[in-house]
Order: sequence, then C-alpha cells, then structure tokens
Amino acid sequence: MTTLLLDGGPVAPDAPVSRTGGVPLGPAGMVWPVCRACAGPLRFLAQIVLDAGVLALFMCAHRPGGCEQWSPSAGGNLALLLPAEGLAPVPLPRGADPEVLGLGAVRAAVPSGAGAQGRAVLGSLGGEPDWLQYDETPDCPSCARPMGFAAGLREGPDPVTAMNFGSGQAYAHVCGGCGRAALLWQC
Repeated sequence: MTTLLLDGGPVAPDAPVSRTGGVPLGPAGMVWPVCRACAGPLRFLAQIVLDAGVLALFMCAHRPGGCEQWSPSAGGNLALLLPAEGLAPVPLPRGADPEVLGLGAVRAAVPSGAGAQGRAVLGSLGGEPDWLQYDETPDCPSCARPMGFAAGLREGPDPVTAMNFGSGQAYAHVCGGCGRAALLWQC
C-alpha cells in the first residue's frame, strides 16, 4: 500500500517526526556524515519514521553533479537506517555553515488522510517506486538481495528551500534484516 507524504507545514528543526530539513537525529556519538567523493559535509535532506527505524537522508551540495549525488553507491549521498529509540540532534561539524548543511525550510511530512486537500505532496511511503527512467532497485551491500522500497521523495513546494533532484524524484530503499539503506534519484 502506498501512502502519500504531504507537506504538514513548519515544524521544529529537531522534531522526532518525518520531515524535510532541520537537523538529523542520530544515536549518541554520531558525527555528521561526509561525501566520499569530495570529503565535504553532506546536506541533511529528510528523516522518515518507518516501522524498521528512522531513515536519515543526506546529499552532497558542494559540487552539484560532480559527486554523483544521484547514485546509490558513488558516495555523493547517504541513507542511514537508525534505531527509533535514543536519538538526539547530531552536532554540526566544527566551522560548518548551517545554510549549506540544511534546507532553508523545515517541513513536516505527514501521511495522507483527512484534511489532505490543498497540501503539497512531498513524496510517498511504501508501495512500488514510480520510476522516472527505469528500475534501479539497489542490492543490499551486506546480503546482495534487492532492497525494499521505503519512500519516494519529490523536491517540494518551494524551489528555493526544497530538496534538489534535478527536477526529478528520489527513491529510498532499505534492507531491514541487514539494517542498511540506500538513496538514489532520477530526473
């Protein structure tokens, strides 16, 4: 079953809910992730609360196109499946510019339901991916099985403060048994 994720409006930057932007929540001692291609700190895009845990999504914003942000394995993005309990805001890297590391607006991502009329669609939970190009389901790097589709993300209602997927969509996958996650996007 697919559930739409709708723009639920502004929310606290460290709210423990599904949201875009703000500050990622992570386990104690978690350090801000860096791009494997350019070594710069990754931009935090979203956190999605799932039954399997909290999915935290990051993407490089230092060299758009140069770090292969669309690839699930090149290192220009990162998806982490974190435990749902004991999460706290991850400290910003020393000397980092918060404008580079976060989106310009923090928006709750709420499941569709009553009162959904007029709200912008931020993406979807579950179901099957709506591929823009072709099926790119990633294999789990631990068990080599195809990962399950967890969420699809759209860029959002405000192009200045929204996620940037080249006018396309992002696809987050998880392997719950291995605790691994992957992010890719197509345009």
